[in-house]
Amino acid sequence: MESKNESSTAGKIIRCKAAIGRKPGEPLSIEEIEVDPPKAGEVRIKILCTSVCHTDIAFWKFTTGPAAKFPIIYGHEAVGLVESIGEYVEEVREGDLVVPVFRANCGECGECKSTKSNTCSKSGIPQGFMPRDGTSRFRDKNGEAVYSFLFVSSFTEYTVVDIVHVVKLNHEMPVDKACLLSCGVSTGFGAAYKLAAVEEGSTVAIFGLGVVGLAVAEGARLCKASKIIGIDINEEKFELGKKFGVTDFINPGALGDKTVSQVIKEMTAGGADYCFECIGLASVIEEAFSSSREGWGKTVILGMVMPGTPLSLSGFELLRGRSVCGSLFGGLKPKTDLPLLAQKYLNKELHLDDFITHQVSFIDINKAFELLLEGKSLRCIIWMDR
Repeated sequence: MESKNESSTAGKIIRCKAAIGRKPGEPLSIEEIEVDPPKAGEVRIKILCTSVCHTDIAFWKFTTGPAAKFPIIYGHEAVGLVESIGEYVEEVREGDLVVPVFRANCGECGECKSTKSNTCSKSGIPQGFMPRDGTSRFRDKNGEAVYSFLFVSSFTEYTVVDIVHVVKLNHEMPVDKACLLSCGVSTGFGAAYKLAAVEEGSTVAIFGLGVVGLAVAEGARLCKASKIIGIDINEEKFELGKKFGVTDFINPGALGDKTVSQVIKEMTAGGADYCFECIGLASVIEEAFSSSREGWGKTVILGMVMPGTPLSLSGFELLRGRSVCGSLFGGLKPKTDLPLLAQKYLNKELHLDDFITHQVSFIDINKAFELLLEGKSLRCIIWMDR
């Protein structure tokens, strides 16, 4: 499909700057790379801004295993403009505002058509290459292929993404707020608003008040939960949490001989209707499960637990009605749900502004990593043109 507004770079290799990871845990290197034109079913995007997520940090630290591939371009929270499109791409055109997302949504497979999950059979496990042909669209200055990350790779001025990972948004959406919707905020908000579908008057407990946890609170607030309890060892998060609807706070380190679950049961007369684990620790998942109400309490796991970590839950309590589920991307189907979230923001229903605590230029991307590692930021917007 040929656009009437085809860019001057369409069909050509683009040379641009990218932040490349060459060794685990070491600062990213700003280098010149070549970005190939999109092939069939792909979109080349000019990144406007991006941000660092804890998932980027986790993979950046890996020293072994299939995730430890180098050189690599990390980043999966971003927003940009379509620069050019490959053959058979019809749902976006040059100049469209889009967010790339790690969760695929082809809209055609049985999984996408089902209301039971947000999986997509068109997407497999990220292997560091484009999903359709298993090759890279990036090369460094020596001609060596550079791996992609989670189907997105946003720490670059231009990236190529499969159309099943691209969501078109209204141009009225501020780009820095649009960036937030491509991972963490949507994950937390969707988990409360769509996956758990928190009912009005429900009690909610959130373990971990990072971006995902605060977004859970925002979703629960819009669902009109009666009590939203935030659990975090960082008491500086407590005042911030109030902006997103958190009504009560627990510091696990200040409870003396009591456990978090005991305190929550006292606060809720038996346990929270919904518990959300947003840290990724087996011990916290177990405590969240124990904090849920007997008979119908639901625990939603949002934190990324290390593979192979054992989890111990009471089979008797499961039989008595408590339940546990996991969620990627908060149960949201990107192509249909993200435009709705953007509209909620434009309608002043969804609170996004306070998730952004810092802003830096692309050349200072390592500063964004430092801020997140030090617990000083929620989201640091990284501007490509500043």
